[in-house]
Amino acid sequence: MSTEEVQWALIQGSWPKDKSYSEYDALAIAHDTVQGNFSAVLTTAFSKDLLTIEPSRLDQGLGPIFTFDTASAPESELARLCVGIAFLHAFIQLNWTGPNLDLSPSSLVTTTSADPFTDEALNQRAIAELAYGGEPAYHLASSPIFLRWALLIFSRSYNHTRSASWWKLRATIIHQCVLDEPTHLPSAFFAELAPLESYISQQNQSDLLGRLVLERGLLHHLFSNDRISADHFVQAARATGLEYELTGALGKRTKFQQTELSQLVLLAESRRRDDHEDSSSETITPSPAPTAPTPIPDTLALNDDTLLEQTEYTSSQPDHSASTSRLSHLSPSSQPPLHPLDQCILLSLCLNIKNTSPAHGLTAEQMMPYVSRVMAHPRNWSVHTMALLLRSRLEATRTRTVERSVLQLQALVDQMPTADSELPERLLYVHDIPLPSKWLLERELAMRFLTIGVVKSALEIFERLEMWEEVVKCWQAMERPEKGIAIVRDLLEGRKEEAERVIAKGKPARRNDRAREAKLWCLLGDLEPEHARTHYERAWAVSGETSGRAMRSLGGYYFARNEYAQAISCLQRAVVINPMLSRAWFILGCAQVRVEAWEGARDSFGRCVAIDEEDGESWSNLASVYLRMGEAEKAVGAPSQSGEEHEDLAASRSSPSPTPKVIPFANKILAFRALQRGLKFSYENWRMWANYMVVAMDVGELAEATRAVTRVVEQRAEKDGAACIDEEVLERLVDAGHGLLPRVVDLFERTLLPRVSSPRMCRAYARLLTWQGRWTDALKAHLDAYRGGVAGQITKSETDVVKWREAVGEVVDVVDILRNFGPRADGSRWLFQARSIVRSFMGKTKDFEEEPEWGQLVGLQEDLKNEI
Repeated sequence: MSTEEVQWALIQGSWPKDKSYSEYDALAIAHDTVQGNFSAVLTTAFSKDLLTIEPSRLDQGLGPIFTFDTASAPESELARLCVGIAFLHAFIQLNWTGPNLDLSPSSLVTTTSADPFTDEALNQRAIAELAYGGEPAYHLASSPIFLRWALLIFSRSYNHTRSASWWKLRATIIHQCVLDEPTHLPSAFFAELAPLESYISQQNQSDLLGRLVLERGLLHHLFSNDRISADHFVQAARATGLEYELTGALGKRTKFQQTELSQLVLLAESRRRDDHEDSSSETITPSPAPTAPTPIPDTLALNDDTLLEQTEYTSSQPDHSASTSRLSHLSPSSQPPLHPLDQCILLSLCLNIKNTSPAHGLTAEQMMPYVSRVMAHPRNWSVHTMALLLRSRLEATRTRTVERSVLQLQALVDQMPTADSELPERLLYVHDIPLPSKWLLERELAMRFLTIGVVKSALEIFERLEMWEEVVKCWQAMERPEKGIAIVRDLLEGRKEEAERVIAKGKPARRNDRAREAKLWCLLGDLEPEHARTHYERAWAVSGETSGRAMRSLGGYYFARNEYAQAISCLQRAVVINPMLSRAWFILGCAQVRVEAWEGARDSFGRCVAIDEEDGESWSNLASVYLRMGEAEKAVGAPSQSGEEHEDLAASRSSPSPTPKVIPFANKILAFRALQRGLKFSYENWRMWANYMVVAMDVGELAEATRAVTRVVEQRAEKDGAACIDEEVLERLVDAGHGLLPRVVDLFERTLLPRVSSPRMCRAYARLLTWQGRWTDALKAHLDAYRGGVAGQITKSETDVVKWREAVGEVVDVVDILRNFGPRADGSRWLFQARSIVRSFMGKTKDFEEEPEWGQLVGLQEDLKNEI
């Protein structure tokens, strides 16, 4: 069995049945690693040599003490890699999958020192070193030294085991999950995986390629790069040959439903895999068909008096809009089982739980068919656990399913320490699903208790997990905030921790690591606003100037008090420590706008949209910054600082700056494109549409300006009436020419006229109808404009002579229009209408008979009498 075959067996977690492993020690270590026999792996002579150290102190750091240097021979590298895998999987067993593992870290270390290391000392040092990017590692993780040792082993040089970079990826994902918040990774990290991905692709090992792409997508998901991660998930499906389609089929969801309705269903089919595929296509492939029933977690029944346990499809064929579907042969009610790796891919497509609209991703209704498809055929313990967890999340917001949601989540928490399935079964696909750790699963259960009002039970879980920020929120929910402040102070002063640990263990209390202590100071600053600045500065000092949260909090403190220069200084430090948090970049950009640092603001909002492409606020503010950047980078105005107060460019045009600057056309194009992108994700933001309308007119995108006018009127007409119309833009659109004519006609007839009316709008509409030769309609529009104008609304009690003179001009104009259009309009009694208009107006305004313009009205009346 070659070294390469062993590497792929380790990656896939399955040892080929027809391969011997007794040829040399490295194969025996690899076999035990795959089988989950970590005690045997870590107590071999090779492992003891790796963990034999000189007398030293832990304050020197674990890296200099444990070098893990071996010979460069292929067997030695492979054995070292297996030891790292054993450490990583032992940590995962203890903190993710269970069951419990009785393995003491200190017993694995061989040293001649008279004062050997203890488990507690090793784990404390590991927790301190696992803190990364200013984010602390979870301090109650079991045996964190295993993860630290694995990271050290995978960071060593490997010349003969090309899969080492893949294991480094897996260990990094676990490391990121241990931190409070994911932190930025250098770009070189992803570059290390490119040669491996290229090699696997050339070898036509489709399942291995699919796994690698899927796991890269899961890492991007941790960083909230939803678009990139979704692309990776789709690529993984293509690599494994998974075909899937979300469609509809007639069915019933309730017990008393009489009418069959179209229900969402996911049709999916895996690529056909043989038990022994040719080595040219797949080196090693686990058998997809188990010989014995697979042990799976308990699936709780709904037991509802109305809802069915699962949708009953009454049609044997789905509804397809096109007959070319490659899955049309599948029946929604009896689909074939999926390969577990394909199940992992489908579950990964349901990661964006918080999305609420179809334009933003999969909604809850769209996600459930994916989960149901996976749950229909349980194939693996961990995969089915993830499916149950996703179903629990989706059911948490529905009244009839919330009870099962909570109970199922509790059952998942309770099953972790049990031995209801073999360890290799649990670890087989654990890297290919976003399964949360034990403490995060319990935290989710506690948060679920909070949503249903069971605050006391949630508080007990948070206190046991020592998640003090959530503990404080519980006390605030019970209207006892002073209790939360007291807890944080006790923790910082050592009183609470000492009381708990001395009673429990009879040992001195351990001191908080720097990252965790800094987090507590930040939490105290949030709770005591009057002393917030002092606490945040203390957190920054305690952390050794590595706490990103301290700088973010201090920057927010200064920003709220309009001290923008200090806010910029703090936030710039914060984004250097952790550049993956878009909110810090956003506030930094707003502060830079306030001090007119336009280039910096452009870069900050640019980073926001790079991190989260769906951040409509940042796109809008980025566009505003572009419009404020002149050739000399000088401002001509101030953009908004938040999405709720977007600057109204349409309104700003009416009050120009005393010294206006010419905005470069290139900047206008950039602003137009930024607003165009932002509106995809903030479709209901009428201020963004108003700004988009103005910028579109400036850059000559008249069709888009027409669309923007439509959206503004649809959203604001009911509240603002005719004031929501930018009449100047409307007139320019009318005068744009015949190329835009169909769009403008549609704008008037479908959007404007059914909702709003104004004299200027009616005159613009009349001009549009005139170009079309629709004389009757044009005349009617002009008369509507007259009735809505000053002359049409004037009353007998009017005393304003200026207003009266304006009305006289309107009367003269409408009479001229009647003379010109009347003869062309079919069935028009234009002369009678003109005489009536003049007579009615003169009758209502007799008090102005002494004005010179009155004679104009008299002459007009005489001319109309003499016309035939």
